[in-house]
Amino acid sequence: MNEILSDAKKILHTAIQASLPDEAVKKFIGGKTFAFEGRVIVIAIGKAAWNMAKAAAENIPHRIDAGIVLTKYDHAKGEIPDFTILEAGHPLPDENTILGTQKIMDAVSGLTEKDTVFFLVSGGGSALFECPAGELTLADFLDITDQLLKCGADIVEINTIRKHLSAVKGGRFAQRCAPARVLAIVLSDVLGDSLDSIASGPCYPDRSTCRDVEQLIERYHLVIPPHVLPALQTETPKQLHNVETQITGNVRALCDAAKASAEAL
Repeated sequence: MNEILSDAKKILHTAIQASLPDEAVKKFIGGKTFAFEGRVIVIAIGKAAWNMAKAAAENIPHRIDAGIVLTKYDHAKGEIPDFTILEAGHPLPDENTILGTQKIMDAVSGLTEKDTVFFLVSGGGSALFECPAGELTLADFLDITDQLLKCGADIVEINTIRKHLSAVKGGRFAQRCAPARVLAIVLSDVLGDSLDSIASGPCYPDRSTCRDVEQLIERYHLVIPPHVLPALQTETPKQLHNVETQITGNVRALCDAAKASAEAL
């Protein structure tokens, strides 16, 4: 029995080590030679943002021009050279969410085709990375989210509306970075790894449409203030040509590592 327990612990330890956020970044960056012509900006969002940013700082040494970490309260573990560390609300966005996201948007404004943005995404990114579109306020966003939760809408339906309410979701962040190249390194917390669902797809073309939003409003009898309607009637990007995305950690990777460890034993 002790031997079985010991083997189980080894398998578990190996699987977890292979799926750690910093390992995900090293897996993507390590061994690659990047040709940087212009500025290098690193943006990390989510509950594992600090760990991913730290790994990026260690694997792209002396080349990061600016970096921002936006993570959950009490999830930062100290300073990282060349990075601004910000914390905000989760699972619901708060004022610090908006301020942090605005700092990120400012950091990627005015870039050229020679510049590169490393975008590091982990679980919780949907709540932590948010800026209401158009004339919307945080209160508008929270009110509509609350209506969706109470009416029984599923997560795909909720995200369909939230993408259209957001200035950064549904591919709009990649659009903001253009013409700079975006290298997105993603830790997936979504079964099936749908890139337009992970963190609501800030750097991935959005499959949902304004017609989908209209049908959801009718189905769930949502109360939408008049000043919010223009945002819901504006399409999200359906094509993006400046993004390369790599999923470097997910449930399958965890299972594959556990399998390999078990076979080795």
